[in-house]
Amino acid sequence: MSAPPVDHYPPPQSSAIPRPINKNWWLRMATHILCVLFGQTAATLLGRLYYNKGGKSVWLTSLVETVGFPVLIPFYLHFKPLTYHQSTQTNRRNPPSILIVSAIYISLGALQSLTSILYSVGLFYLPLSTFSLISTTQLAFNAFFAFFLNAQKLTPLIVNSLVLLTISTVLLVLQSDSEETQVGISRKRYLTLGFVCTVAASALYSLGLSLTQLSFQKVLKGETFTMVLNMIIYQSLVASIVTLLALFISGEWNDLQGEMVNFELGKMAYLVIMVCIAVAWQIATIGGVGLIFEVSSLFSNVISTLALPIIPILAVVIFREKMNGMKVIATVLAIWGFASYVYQHYLDESRPENGGEVADEASET
Repeated sequence: MSAPPVDHYPPPQSSAIPRPINKNWWLRMATHILCVLFGQTAATLLGRLYYNKGGKSVWLTSLVETVGFPVLIPFYLHFKPLTYHQSTQTNRRNPPSILIVSAIYISLGALQSLTSILYSVGLFYLPLSTFSLISTTQLAFNAFFAFFLNAQKLTPLIVNSLVLLTISTVLLVLQSDSEETQVGISRKRYLTLGFVCTVAASALYSLGLSLTQLSFQKVLKGETFTMVLNMIIYQSLVASIVTLLALFISGEWNDLQGEMVNFELGKMAYLVIMVCIAVAWQIATIGGVGLIFEVSSLFSNVISTLALPIIPILAVVIFREKMNGMKVIATVLAIWGFASYVYQHYLDESRPENGGEVADEASET
């Protein structure tokens, strides 16, 4: 539950779409960024509230991350007529078969479902501040997988970011003895189910990003907003089905009624929290799609990660979590690593060959 699913859906790097920078562009950018930051932060905080007040279903919290995708259908219907002709011309010569496209949606959807489940497990066993700081490792994993799968260069600033994020995570492990975990959970279980699941989820999240980008480059070969929305909707559909099946097969579905009755804030609050989490993730998804379309998938991922160092501060204020010295240092290092990553992106966008226009990261590398 670290980042919205949208960041898995970059447009292809084979052809960049020049976008003039003007006041309207900056207004759209500000709107998209606020949607990502608000949606992701609200969803994560509400997820912690759900666990703190008696919720225990990691399957349910995983499901609400993706089940709200029908909210995007009106956007799909709006943009499809505008981009259908361009999409048809782009793919008319060598269109991928339905079988191949379906295989991409199914495999990436299953990967997204697994990622959401691991994030939910990590959020259940870890304090919110620790969970968010560990989740910043998705930037490090993103650079690693992009280097091998998407030919992204590893610059000194990127390497500096990776080192800082790694040190930040190690510091959190070293101070794990003093963390407050769920009642009755040993330190060993805390480390394995909390720390390991969160790191694994960050790695799979970044892998999904690079694999989706590779799919657009090698198979789909398109650049329209509709194609990006196609990927989001169908992938989220598959992820929701997989998680829903897991919810039923595990038998946890039978416990939800009792969980709702015993929820500390009441039945109505239980339902409202679940609905708000689903809506919040989709708000983040809409903002992330906008950033992908206006700038690049890399920038969208960076903005998504921006919320992660912010959440620990909110966790201290809202949930009264302890912020000891080691965690403060880890937070500073995470923000420093993030800033290094963002500055590298700024340098890429400022290159003379970009001609003063915002383009996809393919032109950057």
